[in-house]
Amino acid sequence: MIRAYRFALDPTPRQARNLSRHAGAARVAFNWGLTVVKANLAQRDAERTYGIAERDLTPTLDWSLPALRRAWNRAKPQAAPWWNACSKEAFNTGLDQLAKGLKRWSDSRKGGRTGRPVGFPRFKTKRARTLSVRFSTGTIRLEADRRHVTLPRLGSIKTHESTRKLERKLGAGNARILSANCRFEHGRWFVAFTVETVHSAKTPRRLDAVVGVDLGVTHLAVLSDGTMIDNPRHYEAARRKLARASRTVSRRRGPDKRTGQQASNRWLRANAKRNKVHQKVTYQRRDAIHKLTTTLAHEYSTIVIEDLHVAGMLRNRKLARQIQDVGFGAIRRQLTYKAEWNSGRLIVAGRWYPSSKTCSGCGTVKPKLSLAQRTFKCTTCGLVLDRDHNAARNLAALAAHVAGSGSETVNGRGADRKTTHCVAGGRETSTPPPASIGIRRGPSPGNRRDPEEP
Repeated sequence: MIRAYRFALDPTPRQARNLSRHAGAARVAFNWGLTVVKANLAQRDAERTYGIAERDLTPTLDWSLPALRRAWNRAKPQAAPWWNACSKEAFNTGLDQLAKGLKRWSDSRKGGRTGRPVGFPRFKTKRARTLSVRFSTGTIRLEADRRHVTLPRLGSIKTHESTRKLERKLGAGNARILSANCRFEHGRWFVAFTVETVHSAKTPRRLDAVVGVDLGVTHLAVLSDGTMIDNPRHYEAARRKLARASRTVSRRRGPDKRTGQQASNRWLRANAKRNKVHQKVTYQRRDAIHKLTTTLAHEYSTIVIEDLHVAGMLRNRKLARQIQDVGFGAIRRQLTYKAEWNSGRLIVAGRWYPSSKTCSGCGTVKPKLSLAQRTFKCTTCGLVLDRDHNAARNLAALAAHVAGSGSETVNGRGADRKTTHCVAGGRETSTPPPASIGIRRGPSPGNRRDPEEP
C-alpha cells in the first residue's frame, strides 16, 4: 500500500533559503519548458496561416517528461547558469508538473478526460505560487534520533514533531520511502514522504454493526443509534477575530497589480496575522473530521452515508457559509479509504434517496418536508422522531439491500422501498447551526408517539 507521512519542519534560516532556492529552480524549469512549448505551437499556427501543408509544418515538440529533461540538460547552461547550486530533482519537479499539465490539457481537448475542461498551463510567478519541491532520488532518510530528516543537497533538517511512527516501520523493514515532497504552507515548511508499506489487516470493533450517518449543519453527524455529534463551527467562532484582522489589513497599504504598488511592511505583518486565523480554523476543522471518520471506521463494519450535492446546496445563500465550514467532501473522502483500511464497507446512498422524507417505521414517504420542520411526524404510523435521526435510521436500513463488499453507491430512486401514495419532492438540507457544542444522545426510538396526540 502507498501511504504518505507528513511532518512539519524546523529549518535553520540557511536551510529555509535553500528550500526556497530549490522551489524557485522548479519554477524556472517550468517556465522555461512552457516558453519552448508555446513557441513551437505558435510557429506551427503561423505556418498554417501561410498555407503550408500540415505535413510540412515544423515538427511538434515532444512534451513528455523524458523529452523535456533532455532538452533542459542541453539548454540549462544558458537558461540557468547557476544550475549546479540546486539538486537536479528541483528542475525535474518543474518539468514533471509541466508535462502533467500539458497532458491533462491535451486529453481534455481531445475528449479523453471527464469533468470540466482543462485550460492550457500558465506561467508561474514568484508571488502567486506555492513553494514546493519533490525529491525521488538521492539520500532520503529519517535519522535515528527521530527528530531529523535528511534530504538531497539540503542535509539534515530538524522536525517539529517526532518521526517515530514512520521510523518504526522503516526499522522493521515494513516500509520503503519512494519520494519526499517539501511544501511551504501557512508560513511553515512541511515534508511529506511517499512510502510503500505493508498494510496490517485490521477489523472493526463491532464486526456486524451497521450505522447510518446523516451529515448536516446543526449536527456534524447524527448516527442511526441516536448519537448526535454537534458541529464545532470553528469558522463561526473565529469570525470576530477574523473581521478585526481584516479591518487592520484594509487600513494598510497593500499591493496593487494595476499600478505596480508594493505592499508595505505593516500590511505584510497584518496580513500574516490574518492568515494565522485562517490557518487555525483549517487545522481545527481537519482535526475534528479526522477524529470523526477514524472513530466510525474503527467502530462499525458497515457505514452508510448520502451522496450530497454540495455545489447545489451552496446556492442557498443563508446556509452556504455553514455548509462550507462543515467539509462534507472531506468526510466522504476520508471514510472511503479508512473503511478500506479497517476491512469495513462504505455504502453511498444515491443523491435522490429521500432519507429525511421517508418514515423509518413504516416506509411512508412524505411529498414535502421543509427545512423548518426539524421533527419528523408520520401521519400513517404516528412515529415522532428527530428529522436527522430518522434519516440516519433509513440510511442504516439501506445496507440490507446492498450485497458485496467495498465502497458502493446505491441509486436513491426507490432503492429500498417504494412510496405508498405520493412521489418524494423538495430538497433536503440541514438548518443553521445552534450554539451548543458536544455529543449527546438523541431521543429513544421507543418514544414514537406525539405527546400532544390522544
